[in-house]
Amino acid sequence: MPHFDCLIIGGGHAGAQAAILLRQLKFAGSIGLISEEPDPPYERPPLSKDYFAGEKPFERILLRPAAFWSEHEVALMLGERVKAIHPAEHQVVTTKDETVSYGKLIWAGGGAARRLSCPGSTAQGLFTVRTRGDVDALMETLPTAQRYAIIGGGYIGLEAAAVLSKLGKKVTLIEALDRVLARVAGPELSSFFEAEHRDHGVDVRLASAVDAIETDAQGRATGVQLADGSVIPADAIIVGIGIVPETGPLILAGASGGDGVDVDDYCQTSLPDIYAIGDCAAHENRFAAGRRMRVESVQNANDQARTAVQHILGNPTPYEAVPWFWSNQYDLRLQTVGLSVAYDERVVRGDPATRSFSVIYLRQGQVIALDCVNRTKDYVQGRALVLEGARIPPEKLADAETPLKELAAA
Repeated sequence: MPHFDCLIIGGGHAGAQAAILLRQLKFAGSIGLISEEPDPPYERPPLSKDYFAGEKPFERILLRPAAFWSEHEVALMLGERVKAIHPAEHQVVTTKDETVSYGKLIWAGGGAARRLSCPGSTAQGLFTVRTRGDVDALMETLPTAQRYAIIGGGYIGLEAAAVLSKLGKKVTLIEALDRVLARVAGPELSSFFEAEHRDHGVDVRLASAVDAIETDAQGRATGVQLADGSVIPADAIIVGIGIVPETGPLILAGASGGDGVDVDDYCQTSLPDIYAIGDCAAHENRFAAGRRMRVESVQNANDQARTAVQHILGNPTPYEAVPWFWSNQYDLRLQTVGLSVAYDERVVRGDPATRSFSVIYLRQGQVIALDCVNRTKDYVQGRALVLEGARIPPEKLADAETPLKELAAA
């Protein structure tokens, strides 16, 4: 039976970063990493942007050169999934019925793309954007497909729409809510990006529920039927409606959790010697007023990996990282710091018509988050305001001529 002093489940950012940090911080024990994907760990954000657009080959989005893992004695077990965990025995069982034992276990399972649940949802010609394999399959449609329907107006859907629009495709974006980015941003940012996509030729359909996927006689998707009875013809359909956290074996083994697996300040689950990090880990986040939540970002994956690794190494440091995100669409760079959860006031800094502005979110007078479009200085300087929970009069925040660092200093 193979044994590892630290066994990592998941080859995304969180799992890869945990392995990298263990070696950087001189962990001398054996390390194994089980990943269901056939490739060594790679960056995920470029999948819906540079990689999909053909601007970066796969080799350029590897988190480390392929040789790194063997050189640093990290055993990669690729193309495998864990189907069961036996916490008392400190063992996992893979889908190949191999049993692997561990001293410490780091669960970095991430999440699987959420699927549609309507008639026709299993048709051929539906694509997600979660793995290299997903995007490779989607890229194979580019030479022949001209009409694309995108279901979901979050970041993945908008980024895919931007790439396809630039490639000259006819794109229809379908969002069930009454604005894009409704779950993660205020109305000002939603309106701005909706207008940008319309200006680039994207047909944006808001408040549009999907009733069914229409198919041909061969079972291939040919269009999206909406709740109002209209049909959007499509040669290919992208489904970007979020993820389902991969926590099944942990929960079955008795770990506490609901939407994800619950972890404490050190990323420990309720099971002995088992940690959880990244998209699947539900933690109490002080930047969301202590709300237990999952944070789906590279920053969160990397910082939680450091928290878990430091705890394993006997240097416990609670997770208190400031969340940050980014999105590239057309020539726009959106940078976000903080979490706009339960905000009660918004301040627009700058003029959206100039395509350079920020939206600042406040809760009970405190700055809790910023969305910055082509305004990197606000993003960098606004971090201090979020960290401190600064209380600054809204009229001063709205003054785009006064640098935020001056307001922070005051």
